Amino acid sequence: MRLKPYEKYKPSGVEWLGDVPEHWEVKRGRFAMQVNPRATYLKQLSVDDEVSFVAMESVGEFGGLKLDVTRVIADIGSGYTEFQEGDVVLAKITPCFENVKGAIALNLVNRIAFGTTELHVLRALPSLERRFLFYVSISSMFRSAGEGEMYGSGGQKRVPSEFCENFPTPLPPLFEQRAIANFLDSKTAILDKLTAKKRDLLKRLREQRTALISRTVTKGLPEEEARAAGVGVISRFKDSGVDWLGDVPEHWEVKPLFRICSLIQTGPFGSQIHASDYVDFGTPIINPAHIIQGKIVADDESTITPEMADRLSRHRMRVGDIIFGRRGEIGRCAVVTENEAGWLCGTGSLVLRLESALSEYISILCRNSGFSQELEQHAVGTTMKNINPTILGRMIISVPPLLEQRAIANYLDRETGRIDHLITRVEAALGQLTEYRAALITAAVKGRIDVREAGSV
Repeated sequence: MRLKPYEKYKPSGVEWLGDVPEHWEVKRGRFAMQVNPRATYLKQLSVDDEVSFVAMESVGEFGGLKLDVTRVIADIGSGYTEFQEGDVVLAKITPCFENVKGAIALNLVNRIAFGTTELHVLRALPSLERRFLFYVSISSMFRSAGEGEMYGSGGQKRVPSEFCENFPTPLPPLFEQRAIANFLDSKTAILDKLTAKKRDLLKRLREQRTALISRTVTKGLPEEEARAAGVGVISRFKDSGVDWLGDVPEHWEVKPLFRICSLIQTGPFGSQIHASDYVDFGTPIINPAHIIQGKIVADDESTITPEMADRLSRHRMRVGDIIFGRRGEIGRCAVVTENEAGWLCGTGSLVLRLESALSEYISILCRNSGFSQELEQHAVGTTMKNINPTILGRMIISVPPLLEQRAIANYLDRETGRIDHLITRVEAALGQLTEYRAALITAAVKGRIDVREAGSV
């Protein structure tokens, strides 16, 4: 069934809402819902009763609550958001609000839940169908308007309760709200199944990529690839003595990383660089945030004057160096190319310079999940884990002959490139599904399409 617009429209009086169907009303939120009301069902329970407990990570994006945690009321205390069966909850803090975290509260233990204080609770009044309210709350118009009303700074920006109370809420007749909700329930269920399949495919592709790399850097090339590269087929293995490596080809060396390096060095102390040293279009400083999926990506806010760069010249990177993140996501690394040569290793990074191995192979080996997990276990620190040159240098690795290193690097570059192409296509399809879902919801709750015949009342 092709959906058409309504026959007649009228101005809503709200610029971003535009025209609405002629028979719809538009009311401020406070006249259609309660915002952050008390949970009235709570009066029916005793302090010994269990209720659902909802942390922010339990609130789904575009719907759904994970209800695997319960608490006894007496153990909860104050400082939590209370809500009840049938309420609509939505995250009010950035970036959760922008990520459309929100849901209808259903199947709560004893019809009551307590949760994070970073939730707003919306309870529909008799003129508002709760499912229609939910779809309004996750619509693009609601979220875009809410972003404009946020207060606070940085990661502490929040949508105030007054935004919900004053939000111009489209109000079709109640039977029509139900029809719209039924229509969206049906369509989003189909889209959600398609999305789940795409995400499952994405997960399997990433697992395939990880397994391919892990197998190749610990067991060598497949037989046909080895013959084609002229490096010989591997038939004999030995125990590496390292859990994550397991058995490795007999002719490979197993040694600490420092034995193939001429340099392992951290970036300069943060106190060596002052705010006045940072300029636009200067020499980039590379910290962990600039190491993305095996590539070095500089930004305009982390560049310093040529004079300071000269004073820190011992930290300049060369072609073939491998730069590591030494804190945060420990172990992320990338090979320095001609484009990044002369840039500086930052405070949160360290540089590894090889003298008897191929950078492309060693970086692939170091990005392997087994290596990363082992490195994480050896990290030090209390508030933030980090690594130093000694920790990195003592990591045990497997080192094939140079010709075989190059063959492995070329093979993995080709094969992971194919998988990455598929991943990109699936990610694009996922993005299109998400955009279509959001557009469909917004069109329906704004009255841009007439779904009365499509959604059973």
